[in-house]
Amino acid sequence: MSVIGTGDGQLMFTNLGIGVLLLMLTTAIHAVAMKFARDLVHSHAGRLRQRLRTFPLYNVLGIILLMFIALFLQVYFWALTYLLLGAIEELEQALYFSMVTFTTLGYGDVVLPAKWNLLSSIEGANGIIMFGWTTAIVMAVVQRVYFRDSVPGDSAEE
Repeated sequence: MSVIGTGDGQLMFTNLGIGVLLLMLTTAIHAVAMKFARDLVHSHAGRLRQRLRTFPLYNVLGIILLMFIALFLQVYFWALTYLLLGAIEELEQALYFSMVTFTTLGYGDVVLPAKWNLLSSIEGANGIIMFGWTTAIVMAVVQRVYFRDSVPGDSAEE
C-alpha cells in the first residue's frame, strides 16, 4: 500500500481545490453579510433608534433573517457545484443534500458518488465554521440590543 493510496491523488487534490475555493467564496459572502448587519445595527439614529429600543426583537430578527439568507446563499453555491460536477442531477435534490451536509445533519438519504466524499466533508466543516460565526454575530447583536448598559465601552451616543 502506497502513501498516496490507489492512484486517486489527483481526484483528492481536485476535491481539496474545489473545497478551498468554496470555503473562500462562503467566507466572502459571510463577511459581506456581517458588514451589512453591523452597518444596520450602527446606522439607526434618532426616531428609528428609539423605535428599535422599544421593539428590540425586530433588530435581532432582522439580523437572524439576514444571516439565514447569507447561509442559504452559501448552501446554494455548494449545490450548484454538485450540479456542475454531475454529482447530483436536480437542483432541489442538490439544495437538500447541501443543506443537510452544511448543517451537519447528515440524514444519508441522498449520497454522492464516492469520488466526491471528501468534497462533501469539506462542506460540513465549512458549515460548522459559518454557523459558529453566525452565532457570534447574533450574540453580539443580542448583547448590544438587550444588554447595552452592561457592555463595556458601548454607549447610546455612538
